[in-house]
Amino acid sequence: MGTHSSSIRSSSSAAIANIESGLKDLRAIVGEEHARPCGAEDSVDRTSPRLLLEPGTAEELASILKAATAAGLHVIPRGGGSKMEWGNAPSHANVIVSTRRLRRVLEHAHSDMTATVEAGCTIQQLQNTLAEHGQRLALDPLWPEKATIGGVLATNDSGSLRIRFGSLRDLIIGITLALPDGTLAKSGGKVVKNVAGYDLPKLATGSLGTLAVITQAVFRLHPLPRETRLISFSVPDHKAANSLVLSILDSTLVPSGLQLRFTSPARLEIDVRFEGTTAGCEEQRAQTLRLAAPATEIGCDPTIWKAPETLWNGTEPAVVAKFSLLPSALDTFLSQLSQISERLQLSSRIVAQGVGVGLLRFEAQDCAALLVAIHELRRQVESAAGSFSVLHCPAEIKSKIDVWGSAGDALQLMRNIKARFDPTGTLNPGRFIGGI
Repeated sequence: MGTHSSSIRSSSSAAIANIESGLKDLRAIVGEEHARPCGAEDSVDRTSPRLLLEPGTAEELASILKAATAAGLHVIPRGGGSKMEWGNAPSHANVIVSTRRLRRVLEHAHSDMTATVEAGCTIQQLQNTLAEHGQRLALDPLWPEKATIGGVLATNDSGSLRIRFGSLRDLIIGITLALPDGTLAKSGGKVVKNVAGYDLPKLATGSLGTLAVITQAVFRLHPLPRETRLISFSVPDHKAANSLVLSILDSTLVPSGLQLRFTSPARLEIDVRFEGTTAGCEEQRAQTLRLAAPATEIGCDPTIWKAPETLWNGTEPAVVAKFSLLPSALDTFLSQLSQISERLQLSSRIVAQGVGVGLLRFEAQDCAALLVAIHELRRQVESAAGSFSVLHCPAEIKSKIDVWGSAGDALQLMRNIKARFDPTGTLNPGRFIGGI
C-alpha cells in the first residue's frame, strides 16, 4: 500500500514538473513582457488556466501550439473575449493564447475588392479602414467594437446583412491557420473566384477554435451603400408577422435587413432595411408599404439593428439561445414559445432574422424552469429540422446539458475531423458538440 501511494505521488509530481517546464518554454517563445499569470477575469466557465500568452506573429503562435502539444498542455484561443461563454465548459485548460497583438489590416486591395486581415483585428477597426475607400465587409456581428475577425469566424457570428450578402462562409475566400503540430496552413487566396485546394475557410468557420487557431483571413468586400431606407411595422399576432416576412421574401424586393422582434406578452415588430440608390430605395420602400398593409408603420431608429445585443441584458437567471429554422416555421415556433412561457411563467424576447436564424432570451424565477424550457424548445426546433444552441445560461444548467444540442449523424464525422487536425486534443477540449 505504501509503495503504491509513493508511486502515485511520484507520478503526480512528475506531471506537475512537466506542466511547469512546459509553461516555462511557452513564456520563452513570446518573452516575459507578453506573458502573464491568468486572473479571475480569465476563467472560462469556472475553469482557470494558468498562463496567458500574446504572440506577436503567426509564427510565434504556431510555435506556442507546437510546444504546448509536445508538453501535453491544453490551449484556449481568445480574441476580443466577447463570446468566451459560448460553448460547453472546457474539460481542461492550461493556457490562453490571445490574438490581441495580431491586429493589422495587412492589405486592402480596393480595386479587387478584397482585404487580408489578421485575426486579432476588431470588426470595427477593419470597417473603418475599408471605409476610407468606400468599401465594407458586409457583416454586422455582435459587439463589433470588441469582436475580432478570428472570434467572429470561430463562432460563425453573422448578422442582419446575411439576407442580402450571405453568411461568413460566403464572404471569406482565404485563411491561414496555426495547427496544433506547429504547422501554418493556408487555403484560398485573394482572387474572389479561387476554388482550388482544400476548403479550410469553410471548415474553420464555426469550429470554435477546436481544430486550429485562425491567424489571418481574406474576405471579399462590397461597396458602402449610397442610400439607406428603414421601415418598421407593428403586427398584431404571430401569423401576421410570419405572413409579412414570407411575403417580403417571396417578392422582388431585395432588403439588406429583415428582422422580427418579439417581446412577451405578444408584442411583435418587423424591421426592413433597403440600400442602394435614392430612387431604388424609395421604390422598394413604397412596395413594402403596399405589401405590408394593414400592418401599422411605426418609427424606426437605426439602432434597432443592434437589438440582438440587448438580449444579453436583463434579470437572472436567464438563458440566451440561438435557433435556426426555415422562415416558414417561425409562426409555429413563436406559438410554441408563447405556450411554454405561459406554462412555465417565463419572460421571453426574440430577435429573428428573415433567413430563419434568431436569438432568444428567456428568464425565470429558478433554473429548473429554464432547464425544462431548453429541453422542450430544443425538441420542437430539432423535430422541425432546425437547431437550438445555448449561448448563455447559469453554470448549474450548463453542467447538465450539451449546449449545442444534437449533431445527429454528423457527430462521428466531426470527431474524425477533430482527430485529423488535433489528435492530442490540445485546442479547446470538450467545448464543441458532443464534448469534442
